[in-house]
Amino acid sequence: MRKIKTVSTVLALFAVMSVFANKGKKKVANESNNLSGQIYEMLKDNQFNLETSGDLTAEVSFIINEKGELVVLSVETKDEILEGFVKSRLNYQKVGSSAVVPGRVYEVPVRITA
Repeated sequence: MRKIKTVSTVLALFAVMSVFANKGKKKVANESNNLSGQIYEMLKDNQFNLETSGDLTAEVSFIINEKGELVVLSVETKDEILEGFVKSRLNYQKVGSSAVVPGRVYEVPVRITA
């Protein structure tokens, strides 16, 4: 009977520790998704005809300036129209997230699907 109590106490302790360990990780993931969610909202209304060309992809590098504006550094893609679209939609747009660090270079993959 004593072994059962000891084992159940240890299992309860591990369960409580795992809940507290995962709690901090979820918050960081949600904050980083907040920035990507804002970028998604900026790019979601588009007029690309993807029936013939398939999916369009790009790798976007940007920084956040002191004013909280997204500044596009480069858009690596084979499609020049997509490059212009991404730059015009994202450059100097305000973003609000406490997880971003001004001056740090961020990279986001972008995929436009039909």
